[in-house]
Amino acid sequence: MTISNLHDMSVAELAQALHSKKVSAVEVATDFLARLGGNPHNAFLDIDSEVTLAQAQASDARLQAGTAGPLEGVPVAHKDVFVTRDFATTAGSKILTGYRSPFDATLVQKLGASEHGGAGMVTLGKLNCDEFAMGSANENSAFGKVTNPWDTARVPGGSSGGSAAAVAARLVPAATGTDTGGSIRQPASFCGITGIKPTYGRASRYGMIAYASSLDQGGPMARSAEDCALLLSAMCGPDLDRDSTSLDVPAEDFTRALNGSLEGLRIGMPQEFFGEGLAADVRAAVEGALREYEKLGAKLVPISLPRTELSIPVYYIIAPAEASSNLSRFDGVKFGHRAKDFTDLVDMYKKTRAEGFGNEVKRRIMTGAYVLSHGYYDAYYLQAQKIRRMIADDFQNAFQQCDVIAGPVAPTVAWKLGENANDPVADYLADIFTLPASLAGLPGMSVPAGFGADGMPVGLQLIGNYFKEGQLLNAAHRLQQATDFHLRQPEGLK
Repeated sequence: MTISNLHDMSVAELAQALHSKKVSAVEVATDFLARLGGNPHNAFLDIDSEVTLAQAQASDARLQAGTAGPLEGVPVAHKDVFVTRDFATTAGSKILTGYRSPFDATLVQKLGASEHGGAGMVTLGKLNCDEFAMGSANENSAFGKVTNPWDTARVPGGSSGGSAAAVAARLVPAATGTDTGGSIRQPASFCGITGIKPTYGRASRYGMIAYASSLDQGGPMARSAEDCALLLSAMCGPDLDRDSTSLDVPAEDFTRALNGSLEGLRIGMPQEFFGEGLAADVRAAVEGALREYEKLGAKLVPISLPRTELSIPVYYIIAPAEASSNLSRFDGVKFGHRAKDFTDLVDMYKKTRAEGFGNEVKRRIMTGAYVLSHGYYDAYYLQAQKIRRMIADDFQNAFQQCDVIAGPVAPTVAWKLGENANDPVADYLADIFTLPASLAGLPGMSVPAGFGADGMPVGLQLIGNYFKEGQLLNAAHRLQQATDFHLRQPEGLK
């Protein structure tokens, strides 16, 4: 094995090579750090080679001692909404410029040093994202836009665009992301990689900077379903003492579900996901992937999710309402940016937040404060919560007819940078197919399904019932055994 091809290897291949001592963790880390020079695609916000190499040296020591974790020495990078002790954490916002957490988020800990119970992965750095995870294009970061490796004139998707771009560009074999309304699945689709959002509560939210607490969920992003299964196995598990939304469900080895037969698997096709708003090129790719499933023995079943269209207004009431509460803590008092000139405490609050927050964050805070205000709470927020329950019920009715639900991740392929700059609602509408599963708290994932207009990637969305991550990962893995879409890479990569 040569050092030159390490960045082309999967998480599973790297883990095997490291455990068999064909290569050292320091060699792997050095290879990937060399690729980060110049910060391609503006994907990273913080890199510290000394910290990374120190972690790699510690991994090598554990590999030699026989105390290594299952993913010992494999590089990973974290979306910048997960707090980390060894790297700055900004959530893509000026208001947190220079903030360094005194502790690691649970997901960072679970993937990190095996001496602390983690899988042994080595952190390459922190990844760019839409400010406080608010966006569908990764154009809202205070530290510049992320570009799509398949076409640098296009968006990578958001809010986990830095994570998706870094994996697609072979800057890191895997990354963490967060999904509030589709922010793992949509950028995974736009960048031609695999990403999964587990059931809400399966992976701890402790140390994940909150946007909308009843929706936010962390998950892995990698090139294949097998790699996502490896990471998700390490990430999931109860964290009851630190996260009140954590579920008391044991950790699970999702790799055991791979390679299962798809014979007789019922795949539901919601008619609402294949309507007029779906671009022809995306439809063709998705339907092609579904035909592959039929060859593998699955059966396609027509179903209905009748309240799909209502998911957009429901989400953009509930999420901003929760954001307006969560982001009230960023006021210049305890951490992050503070305005230099102010007359009193209230003036400091106002100027700090005006200077520190970007336009999209301000827009959602104001929307959230409005729908929670006296006289509007019942008319908007309470009604949205009722419809949210109905959307969840629609899924349960559908799962009586099928095992897995499939459809497009987004109505189109990635759009041009700046195309929706003056029309934020256009970005909101792009979430139409990902929002329903988020509102219901269901697991969902994006799997490379082919290519659309201008050779841009298209993702197939798979949605499962609660705690059926293994079933989703198996379905995705079997598709990837039958196709090579997940193996293809953007032109020009070295």
